[in-house]
Amino acid sequence: MPSSFDDHNPPKPELLSDCVHCGFCLPTCPTYQLWGEEMDSPRGRIHLMNLATEGQIPIDQSFANHFDACLGCMACVTSCPSGVQYDQLIEAVRPQIERAVPRTAADRYFRALIFAVFPYPARLRVVALGAWLYQRLGIRWLMHQSGLMRLLPARLRALEALMPQVTLRNIVHRQRGILKPNGAARRRVALVAGCVQQVFFAQVNKATTRVLLAEGCEIVVPKQGCCGALSVHAGREEEGLDRARKMIASFEGLEVDDIVVNVAGCGSTLKEYGKLLAADPEFASRAVEFSDKVRDISEVLAALEPQAPRHPIAARIAYHDACHLAHGQQIRKQPRDVLGTIPDLELLEVPESELCCGSAGTYNMVQPEAGEELGNRKAANILGLRPDAVTTGNPGCLLQIARYLDGVPLFHPIELIDASIRGVNPLTGRQLELAVVEDEAPRLRVVSD
Repeated sequence: MPSSFDDHNPPKPELLSDCVHCGFCLPTCPTYQLWGEEMDSPRGRIHLMNLATEGQIPIDQSFANHFDACLGCMACVTSCPSGVQYDQLIEAVRPQIERAVPRTAADRYFRALIFAVFPYPARLRVVALGAWLYQRLGIRWLMHQSGLMRLLPARLRALEALMPQVTLRNIVHRQRGILKPNGAARRRVALVAGCVQQVFFAQVNKATTRVLLAEGCEIVVPKQGCCGALSVHAGREEEGLDRARKMIASFEGLEVDDIVVNVAGCGSTLKEYGKLLAADPEFASRAVEFSDKVRDISEVLAALEPQAPRHPIAARIAYHDACHLAHGQQIRKQPRDVLGTIPDLELLEVPESELCCGSAGTYNMVQPEAGEELGNRKAANILGLRPDAVTTGNPGCLLQIARYLDGVPLFHPIELIDASIRGVNPLTGRQLELAVVEDEAPRLRVVSD
């Protein structure tokens, strides 16, 4: 029988045959843990791919539901003893579903809203200003106290609940140009600013540049757009590849040692450009060259001998492994090593660390019920540690976990390193006892823009 998949990049049979259905993936799969359904596990989804490849089942709504439920967290890739490349399989299936299965009007409009806003920082700034007014004028309080929030669809409630505390300082902050450290530069790096990151988490980018400068790195921040990660993960293939091409062009010719990213989800896709654009004759080699330079901020700092003094932070910090860092990029040791350079900081390991928090790009917005269950589960595991704060290297995780942790501060790891170097207590904002005097602090000098 002919395959139910179309001819454009279907799941490769040789990758499907790697799965021996041993079940090692089951304990680490979030949806299998939630529901215990075989077809909502990695090996179950691979079985569906095999059936569709053989033409035994159609690519229909029932088929799509099982793949829409997948978070794409890649925990199964880490746990698989057979080396099944589930990441490549799921990224091949999702565009097939987008082409073959009509979505409801409500689903189409909601997804269109997400992709009309989130990959565009300028539009995000307008949304952020509206969010700031929504919070400052008491409209948010009124919506919740009056019960009006409960009348909204689940997806809109989830979108509202994930809204961070917005500051005007972050909305207006923009960074571009060349930043030079005091003294000779040890490395020259380019910084990926991110979309959501530069608007809602501008403080993370500021901390990243301060730490890199303090460690003797010259920084280039070019004009750039969205890296395409959200689009690729959602099966919007052509859109994602087009953004990848533009991203590569933005960074070409900069003559840098590393392309630094502080967003786990973006970093995972940036490192895959070589595979994603392998069939593009114009960009195949350029994509490989780009991806070979991409480094998570923790990788860069772990490879540099620290030169900036660290001041003690006496706190118990729970470290959450962002899926696209731990599973997508196989980066676990470096963030822990970098945080270990902070005196008196106690790093706590979260139980069930391999299970996704439920963020997964747009997952907590398009699959709000499952996202909520996983968010509550992650929060319960964190709260059991009684930490002073939580740290994780992905903005989606920061938003998701903050929704379910009442009163526990959250930080990107680079914010803690920055606070330690500057001599500031991140929990109180107060100067630490062994603070760096102002004249000794690394200065940012914009050389060109």
